[in-house]
Amino acid sequence: MGVGRSLRLVWLIVLSFGFLAFIDYYDYTMQTLAIIFVCAFICVVLGVPIGIAMSRNDTFQRAAIPVLDMLQTLPPFVYLIPLIFLFSVTEPKLYGIAIILYAIVPVVRLTDLGIRLVDQDVIEAADAFGMTRRQKLFRVQIPLALPNIMAGVNQTIMMSLAMVVIASLVSAPGLGVLVLRGIRNLELGVGLVSGLGIVLLAIILDRVTKAALARINATQK
Repeated sequence: MGVGRSLRLVWLIVLSFGFLAFIDYYDYTMQTLAIIFVCAFICVVLGVPIGIAMSRNDTFQRAAIPVLDMLQTLPPFVYLIPLIFLFSVTEPKLYGIAIILYAIVPVVRLTDLGIRLVDQDVIEAADAFGMTRRQKLFRVQIPLALPNIMAGVNQTIMMSLAMVVIASLVSAPGLGVLVLRGIRNLELGVGLVSGLGIVLLAIILDRVTKAALARINATQK
């Protein structure tokens, strides 16, 4: 059954990229994927430690929650306004910072939540075995919180993809440029096909991360 699901996922990826290559959008797709992978990776590298710190320190959590609420509720376009004043519009750092700020919230929140939801009986058992705080974190809490963390990674990747299109307004390469061109020049076909490419990317990334999450859940069971 698992092999069948894997094969379906492989065929979905092959057919989707084959279609994008056939319509000559492959390079744009790779640019979009590169931005998503780099920004999502940075979000995970920064977000997971922040989530861990929030779960271990209630004062830090209370201070961080308003900041996360603000980042989560700001309209995506608003992220670009202060950055345009700090950098030039064509500055490569600009869209990367905007994407990271927009997409980091889910992985931080779900890391904090996942660690806090670890059963206290398990923590007490770890204490009984004489584990240090570091050992409890890496051997007990993070492994048990991994499904929640992976769900946060999934949402971070989806939000990065959503922001890539908006970031094309400040010179981000990829499929977003084609969407923007379709809007500016009233090229309906270009806008629709590039939008379809973004939808295919979203489906692929969602299916891949959910397959990884299902594998983690199956391993823990």
